[in-house]
Amino acid sequence: MSVTVFNWAVALPEIVLAVSGIIILVAGVLCKKGEGFFPAAILSLAAFVLCGFLVVLAPSGAGYAATFVNDGFARFMKELILAGGFVAVALSVSYRTPERQSLPFETPVLMLFSTLGAMLMASSANLMTLFVGLELSSLSIYILCAVERDNVLSSEAGMKYFILGSLASGLLLYGISLVYGYAGTMEYSGLVEAVRASGLPPMGLVVGIVFVVVGLCFKLSAVPFHMWTPDVYQGAPTPVTAYMAGAPKFAAFALFLRVMAGPFGSVAPRWQILIEAVSVLSMVYGAFAAIPQTNIKRLMAYSSIGHMGYAMMGLAAASTAGIQATLIYLAAYFVMNAGVFAGITAMRRNGREVNSIADLAGLGRTDPGMALALAIFMFSMVGAPPLAGFFGKFMVFAAAWQSGLYVLVSIGALSSIVGAYYYLRVVKVMYFDAPAPTLDRPAPSLLFVSGGMGVATVVFAIMLGPLMSVAHQAALALAG
Repeated sequence: MSVTVFNWAVALPEIVLAVSGIIILVAGVLCKKGEGFFPAAILSLAAFVLCGFLVVLAPSGAGYAATFVNDGFARFMKELILAGGFVAVALSVSYRTPERQSLPFETPVLMLFSTLGAMLMASSANLMTLFVGLELSSLSIYILCAVERDNVLSSEAGMKYFILGSLASGLLLYGISLVYGYAGTMEYSGLVEAVRASGLPPMGLVVGIVFVVVGLCFKLSAVPFHMWTPDVYQGAPTPVTAYMAGAPKFAAFALFLRVMAGPFGSVAPRWQILIEAVSVLSMVYGAFAAIPQTNIKRLMAYSSIGHMGYAMMGLAAASTAGIQATLIYLAAYFVMNAGVFAGITAMRRNGREVNSIADLAGLGRTDPGMALALAIFMFSMVGAPPLAGFFGKFMVFAAAWQSGLYVLVSIGALSSIVGAYYYLRVVKVMYFDAPAPTLDRPAPSLLFVSGGMGVATVVFAIMLGPLMSVAHQAALALAG
């Protein structure tokens, strides 16, 4: 892997995305009031597509004094992050409220800049690059949560996420300072050598690693750092919730995998038990806390907590196979989660958004297509074969089993059985309950996202071979 001081070409996708965001922001300001959203959204979608091609074409290597790296792992995570951003902006195009015809034009621009920060996180090779990328992504999301200023729940969501997110950032920064103090460097390559040379890591370094894990767990909404998730998911505009459930979580996992498997990979036995505990707590709490929920956005919040627990099983395995399994799980989670949020965004009655699970009653008779798509996503989240969720869970369970984590696999299997209850309850409401008043016809963009994700969920088995090959190369790049 080539290393130069600047080597700007390795960061070409990020440069293009940053310049595009500035241009779109200026263009939106020049538009008439209330007319800037649609052009900003279309230009943001185009920027995501262009950046996706550039990610594939960008050369491998490190640059900017070895603080930025582009390899197979970074490419895989960046494509996943860009896909999450693209879907969220596509969902926002059709988002309306009785008070306004569209979200503020800054919404897609903020999603773009948050995606830029997430991509920096995926390519970080230095603890400070990690923090800068994380804050760029987080600051944009703080604003996105409260972008509907006339909505009390949206303002509450933004405030809660800002306060708790600031606390998590402080904990992460404190952990970084401890790691730097005991290792004498913030570069990942230097940390690898420092940790290996120390033999038995000093207690201060171990405490620093714990604080770094805590900061990243908050971004993943993993238990016990999940407390913000249900309220923020419910209060934020649905396209923003869809964004938060995708790109930022993929970026946080990219950091988790790169930091824990790279600099701290040689001391895996020290942090492995911590990851196992967080994984177990997330799976169990996500499964049981979702049971009494009646609001579908809150249901998906607890669902995301559980899914992050399943994905962490691959990290807990502390092996190349575990990293590969986690990447496959995140890809499966993306297609089914994006489809569900397309369905939630389409839940409108007389132009007003509705979020109760009871509002889906009888959807199988009033809108069979949307009901079928939602049923596919729910069965996939259960882990029913041959849908995407089955292969994701199978991969992480197999990796954990190969690493001897039999108790973790057993708890994961039992949590999946409990989770089946609230997923299948949604299917039962759609097909067996008395019809509720008919929902509005979904917009074309929502049908496009829902249909596309539904097809991807069903044919995931066909894509699995190439996806496993790419994920394996990404895991090898990270482990190497």
